[in-house]
Amino acid sequence: MSVINFIINNILTQAAVTIALIAMLGLILQKKSAGQVISGTLKTLLGFQVLSAGSSVIVTSLTYFGKIFKTGFHTQGIVPSIEAINGQAMNDLGLGSDIALTFLAIFIFNIIFARITKWKYIFLTGQAILWMATMTTVFGYFAGLRGFLLILVGGIVGGAFAVAMPAIAQPIIRKVTGSNDIALGHFCTIGYLFEAGVAKIFGEKGDKKKSIEDIELPKAFDFLQDTYLSVMVVMVPLFIITAIFAGPKAVDTGTQNYIMFAFMQAIQFVVGVYILLAGVRLLLAEIVPAFRGIAMKLVPDAIPALDCPVLFPYSPNAVILGFITTTIGTIIAMIILPMLGLAMILPGMLTNFFAGGTAGIFGNAVGGRRGAIIGGIAHGFFITLLPALLVTAFNQLGFVNATATDVDTVVVALLYAWLFSPIFKAIGI
Repeated sequence: MSVINFIINNILTQAAVTIALIAMLGLILQKKSAGQVISGTLKTLLGFQVLSAGSSVIVTSLTYFGKIFKTGFHTQGIVPSIEAINGQAMNDLGLGSDIALTFLAIFIFNIIFARITKWKYIFLTGQAILWMATMTTVFGYFAGLRGFLLILVGGIVGGAFAVAMPAIAQPIIRKVTGSNDIALGHFCTIGYLFEAGVAKIFGEKGDKKKSIEDIELPKAFDFLQDTYLSVMVVMVPLFIITAIFAGPKAVDTGTQNYIMFAFMQAIQFVVGVYILLAGVRLLLAEIVPAFRGIAMKLVPDAIPALDCPVLFPYSPNAVILGFITTTIGTIIAMIILPMLGLAMILPGMLTNFFAGGTAGIFGNAVGGRRGAIIGGIAHGFFITLLPALLVTAFNQLGFVNATATDVDTVVVALLYAWLFSPIFKAIGI
């Protein structure tokens, strides 16, 4: 067990190491020279680490923004946190080993399903698999499952989602990327498909469909065609206005003026986007060719399902539009849902950026600018509604004010609570 825990904690949950090892395996299977194997493996590792570094810079800026947003607009409620659920499950319930083994089972069943079905997707976002393992283990445990059966059911359910979600999203991914080389491996996919559905109904159609990427600006605003400058023009006012509402005492800024601090945090956000996109380009240049070795030997025609930031370079304007519209939708839901007797879920700026930005790409691809705007607001409402429903399920399990944001894992948890649990109890498990 200690060996398995070491592998999971130090390799499989370390996405950079996992992807680098998979790239190395692919290059070895293609019988590349030792130099090519070393070069491809290290460049893949470097690319993912650069991507992660960019994400970390973005996370720091958005964490600050979340604090001033909460203070400036006097919001109180539940902050979704899958990390807190994972910690409570491992420490209070003693489910650490079960979660680890379920994680491994999901990875194995993903490969099995990819091998025997037409869905040839290998899910490579290790952290997302860990959260799926956490949800299936916690809700399976309270449904009465124990030991091998708890791990087996969680592995099958999680493995099925790991191949099904990339497969269902792939038609839109092909439209966005122009190829079938990569897939989306992110357990917020149901939310993305929800936005795509809304965009298809309410968005632009046929010849009238205009992408946000093709927006035509007056000559004086040509500089906004630069991705990073356009992001800056949006984020700087957003940070500064929110900081003004929050006031100088909302966050400790040391000796720096709080307005200037907000300005620099907005600039840091843009820097993070720059680093992230550089990492994506480096990663894709290495992982896609290396992955052909896996496809040829282990899972014929396998496609790597990667984390959502790999899509950002393909539609950067849609990412920012998705972030803004999803945030609007989460604020609307925050106000309306308590009126319906549900918990107040505070907007999570990290989820709104990464999931909202990706959803914006889907909405723009399916319904153009109008689809991205209407779909983005609907997406924000949707990804707040599901965690609010999950609060009730968690309360029944003894988790106070607990919920999560990754829509696919929330759906799995609700399936366990509403469907699987009654079935297991009915058959006497």
